[in-house]
Amino acid sequence: MSSILPQHRIERVRYELIKRKVTVSKVERAGDGFARISFTGDDLAGFQSLSFDDHIKFIFSNAQGETILRDYTPSHWDAAQGVLVLEFALHGAGAAATWAEQAAVGMMAMIGGPKGSMIIHSQQDWHLLVGDDSALPAIRRRLAELPVSTHADVLLLRPAGLDAWSVPRQQEWQLQQVTAPAAVLTALRQWQAPAGNGFAWCAGEGGLMRQVRSILLEEKALPREGVRVAAYWRQGEADFHERLV
Repeated sequence: MSSILPQHRIERVRYELIKRKVTVSKVERAGDGFARISFTGDDLAGFQSLSFDDHIKFIFSNAQGETILRDYTPSHWDAAQGVLVLEFALHGAGAAATWAEQAAVGMMAMIGGPKGSMIIHSQQDWHLLVGDDSALPAIRRRLAELPVSTHADVLLLRPAGLDAWSVPRQQEWQLQQVTAPAAVLTALRQWQAPAGNGFAWCAGEGGLMRQVRSILLEEKALPREGVRVAAYWRQGEADFHERLV
């Protein structure tokens, strides 16, 4: 029998909402279509990010001098060194992708948040992680944090020709990469939950994630308390985030 970790083993931690000035200290561009940009700054003192799906507001100016806000997951936070790493998808046409393409050491920006963290205290035998490029930084962070013995089924929706992996693969991880939303739904319907305690986390475009939610809760009958589904973006809206489960 498969089971989902009980709700009381998930803790919600709230933080004071603070805006912080940050400076680009390093820019890395890899073949996976992302730029990994490191930020430092005195304002990062006291910053916290305790969960893989935390999100902050990244605040920057575009070429016209307009202030733009976008949601991002902290990919890595080194409290000892005071270095925050964010990952930016470069193959889109949005303002944030343009900013990241042009990012250089010394450029300034601001961040706000996170407002809080979802901390999973109990040990899980398996994870199901589903998402597109908007969710990939959170998925990679979660995989990096998981014990080696944890089984992980990872389903990614990515443009063709882009490598998805920058985390060393473990034997217990199963990765499937597809290029069409319909293929995500097909793969989920074919998926069978492994034995033991588990946790399902999914994020991406709002319309697709609503269908994902229906499959997991209705067709797969997973208990709601062990499923997290979020809309990280929605067609036609530049800045959008909604928790669906």
